[in-house]
Amino acid sequence: MAPAIQAQRLCKRYGDTLALDALDLSVDAGEVYGYLGPNGSGKTTTIRLLLGLHRPSDGRAELFGLDAWRDPVAAHRHVAYVAGEPFLWPALTSAETFAFLARLRGGIDETYRDVLVDRFQLDAAKKVRALSKGNRQKVQLVAAFASRADLLILDEPTSGLDPLMEMAFRETVQEAKQRGQTIFLSSHILSEVEALCDRVGILRSGRLVDEGTLADLRHLGAQTIEVTFAGRAPSLPQLPGVSVTSAGANALRCEVTGSVGPLIAALAEHPVVALTSREPSLEEIFLHHYDTSDGRVGD
Repeated sequence: MAPAIQAQRLCKRYGDTLALDALDLSVDAGEVYGYLGPNGSGKTTTIRLLLGLHRPSDGRAELFGLDAWRDPVAAHRHVAYVAGEPFLWPALTSAETFAFLARLRGGIDETYRDVLVDRFQLDAAKKVRALSKGNRQKVQLVAAFASRADLLILDEPTSGLDPLMEMAFRETVQEAKQRGQTIFLSSHILSEVEALCDRVGILRSGRLVDEGTLADLRHLGAQTIEVTFAGRAPSLPQLPGVSVTSAGANALRCEVTGSVGPLIAALAEHPVVALTSREPSLEEIFLHHYDTSDGRVGD
């Protein structure tokens, strides 16, 4: 089976601005893939190219083996899209919007649509113009997931949702994953990506700078070890791969990028009363790659 998403040396220029620089990306069918990057990194440009909305300057983007630019109608039969900024028909109700999109697509799962309307606490009889941004976002989400599309491309899908609705979104993503649907999730909510995604890609200045499972990426970051002593915290000798900072009068915080052996040996000479260790969070991995001096205008 062809990958759900395949980008090969994908580039996009807007005048003198290189928004996407030779992107190679592959997302397998049935995978939940998190796509991260600061504003201006090229995330939305990638999505526009995948949807065939913009023409690549170079390279190609394919959805299930179909060229997104040259064969968009066939490619779109596999796709449902949720935009970060919902632009809907203000004179229609949510129910009328669902009906219109269903006719446009050729049908949806009406039973599941009704389940999602209840789950997201959406009043489908209200006109879109009367809905808040969060409720308009719910309309997009219900329509997309009820389509049962093979591939869901979600660009900041929980923008405007409250924490309870974010939990409803996570439940819905898990259901889609269990059915074998593919989800491409661009989000600024790192806890959301960490909870839902099989793999993560980090984009910076139009380039994919890191990619892998969370376990893969955590091996590239520093392990944090916090040590509490019976008395005043000692001064530790310089150790390879270990950065030590004060965490209070009787505590130290150690960032370890290599083996913890030298640190453990040094600590054995002192009265340690507590030691905690944790791996880097996705947020810490992301910030490790975020260089504010290398950003771009637009996304």
